[in-house]
Amino acid sequence: MPHLVILYTPNLDRAVSEGGADMGALCRTLCGAMLAVRDEADRQVFPTGGTRVFAYPAAHSAIADGGAAGIAAGQGGDYAFVYMNLRMAKGRSALTHQRVGDALQAVVKAHFAAQLAARPIGITVQVDEGHEVFDGKTSSLHPLFNRG
Repeated sequence: MPHLVILYTPNLDRAVSEGGADMGALCRTLCGAMLAVRDEADRQVFPTGGTRVFAYPAAHSAIADGGAAGIAAGQGGDYAFVYMNLRMAKGRSALTHQRVGDALQAVVKAHFAAQLAARPIGITVQVDEGHEVFDGKTSSLHPLFNRG
């Protein structure tokens, strides 16, 4: 039952040629990364047939200050956000949770590297097993508001 659900701002759906994200490719890469994770006994963590990744653009969204700080910083006001939540069945070790979270985080950071460098975008990866077991965040949006 590993289900990874991605909710994202629809401004990421622009054509890839216009700097948009290829969410279908991201889903496929994330699914492959999940299937590649091994536990301490070197067994595949997730069953191939049960591993699913879904991505949905948010019908409505509002982020931070609406773009003012990004514009003032010369990064533009077209903020974006990606929220990823992996829900898995109980019973896996803390090391396995960490391996899964690290694998997902690595994929999403690589996939959005150009966008993270070029625009304000926030990315959250959470792995849940009844309670939150991993909460990794990557963002070029937060620094806009953490200036002393």
